[in-house]
Amino acid sequence: MAEKRIVSISRKTAETDIALTINLDGSGEYEVDTGIPFFDHMLNLFAKHGLFDLKLIAKGDIEVDYHHTVEDVGIVLGDAIKQALGDKLGIRRYGFFILPMDETLARVALDLSNRPFLKYQVESPTNYIRDFNIVLIREFFQALVNSLSANIHLKIEYGDEPHHIVEALFKCFAKALDVATSVDPRTEGQLPSTKDKLT
Repeated sequence: MAEKRIVSISRKTAETDIALTINLDGSGEYEVDTGIPFFDHMLNLFAKHGLFDLKLIAKGDIEVDYHHTVEDVGIVLGDAIKQALGDKLGIRRYGFFILPMDETLARVALDLSNRPFLKYQVESPTNYIRDFNIVLIREFFQALVNSLSANIHLKIEYGDEPHHIVEALFKCFAKALDVATSVDPRTEGQLPSTKDKLT
């Protein structure tokens, strides 16, 4: 690819201070520190299985709650991916993946359409993994969808273990996003829309 799809951005509010660099054409290298170990683990999986190089340092008011940090990381990550995609010429645009993890099966379909929409069908027998409330995972994806302006459908077909459910979801999302952001050599230089505009 002629242009490197690497973006570095930062966002600072009264609640969080985030610096992020992503390379869409990386090899899965990661350096992540949000102060929330389980969330770090999920973001590491996202980078590794999507083959995105990701560097992320986030400082938030986690002594109050994890919500602000998780949501704001979603905002910044979505914004960075959108910027890295640029004009989206030649990308496949759509991505789909089904991923098994032990007893859990995840399904993700997405469209980098510039029309934000989230369908989130994830159920877990419990909400907590140690002190992390997995309800926040929906907040992360909603924030990412809004800032990326993407149509994303996330579903856990079945699963029993909460960690497996969230992990399968992040891995599956990474694989689907890798497909959607990749360039099809047959359409390089073309916008993936008959309208000549993604909106």
